Amino acid sequence: MSTQSLGILFALLCAFATNLAFLYKHRGACAAAPVDIRHPLASAASLFKSPWFALGMGVAVVGWVFHVAAMALAPLSIVQVVLAGGLVLLAVMADRLFGFQVGRRQWCGLAAMAIGLGLIALTQPAIHGNHSSYSLVAMTAFEGGLLGLGGLLIAGPRMVAVRDEHHGLALGAAAGLLFGVSDVAIKALTGLVGMDGLLGLVSPWMMVAIIASITAFYASARGLQNGEAVPVIAITGTAANIAGIAGGILVFDDPLPGDAFGIILQSLAFVLVIVAAALTPGPVRAARVDSAAAGSAAAA
Repeated sequence: MSTQSLGILFALLCAFATNLAFLYKHRGACAAAPVDIRHPLASAASLFKSPWFALGMGVAVVGWVFHVAAMALAPLSIVQVVLAGGLVLLAVMADRLFGFQVGRRQWCGLAAMAIGLGLIALTQPAIHGNHSSYSLVAMTAFEGGLLGLGGLLIAGPRMVAVRDEHHGLALGAAAGLLFGVSDVAIKALTGLVGMDGLLGLVSPWMMVAIIASITAFYASARGLQNGEAVPVIAITGTAANIAGIAGGILVFDDPLPGDAFGIILQSLAFVLVIVAAALTPGPVRAARVDSAAAGSAAAA
């Protein structure tokens, strides 16, 4: 098995573990006291007192290890595209393990995701190495832009009156962007460690990864408390994947196909991945419709 293929395998394992962890964390976060960033230690203690949240964090750590291994072995854009398939795994696990109903719309998303990933695999040019070198200017601009956008998504809904579920989606998107910031920083660190050993960890990007991850932790937990599980998890994953794919191309110069036909096919593939992600939140809405129908029937 080639190095890149091994990285893709680790990315698939990460996708499964990460989405399972999110579903566990949602169950635990809903049983904990509301997250208050003004009291971060008390909020974290309340979350970890829930066995479901603690289990979810344990599974998330395993997924994070798979993610780091994948980024160390394969280009970032490829890893993130594979992780995008986790949104389909989310629909399947939500249906089979957590009681959400997954209908035709979601299975169409599964087909779109499979076709998109297949097209990306067919059109991806040969890549040598893990593509961890980067331009400092591009890296700084990209990370700074995502940090600013994530901050706006966290603070923005507080400035206007919004419903809790909408605030939950905004927090989920912010968490995803911040996870993307962390992923791009970690990808850079894997290259520095490859060149300088453990001294490569003594880098400003280590601090960026830590700050982004901690902020994303609180934003994600609060988003899971405010919103429904599947939409919040889906938008978190989508934002993280788009940020990672863009980072791979813009920061680490991951190659695109060399001919016009290949570029068209790969562009279609990315569109299919995004469409599949957009189709994923439907199970919650379907469940709400079914619940309302059941309530009307009972009343009659």
